[in-house]
Amino acid sequence: MYEASTFWQVPTADREIEQPPSSPEPRDFDQDGDATRRTWLASERTVLAWLRTGLTATAVALAVGKVVPDLRDGGAAWPFVVLGAGYGLLGVLIVAYGLQRGRDVDRAIRAGNWLTLDGRAMGIIGGLSIALGLLSVVLIVVDT
Repeated sequence: MYEASTFWQVPTADREIEQPPSSPEPRDFDQDGDATRRTWLASERTVLAWLRTGLTATAVALAVGKVVPDLRDGGAAWPFVVLGAGYGLLGVLIVAYGLQRGRDVDRAIRAGNWLTLDGRAMGIIGGLSIALGLLSVVLIVVDT
């Protein structure tokens, strides 16, 4: 049986402890170059996020405009088709704006400038999103 005072000790007799490998020589840090690379990568991720959001709106369009009317037991299908078409339009607008925004931001990065969001485009996309959300709520309440 082990004594309590020696149980947790690791035996070191007749064992050579290996040294970790030496660290590589430090590299010079390129503050400007590294910031530019990070900015390009962030811009790329943002464009991909615009595309994913547009694709999601398009998937919602298909579900609301085609799948939901086909699953219903009668009643008017046209409100769902109109809502689905609205989500499809939203998806197209989001993808188009995201691609244009990506090109504009790339040009701004090359020039060393900052580019703000287009308030008009955000108003259109945001307004359409709010309108479609409200119409969805109305259809859910009326159709139940």
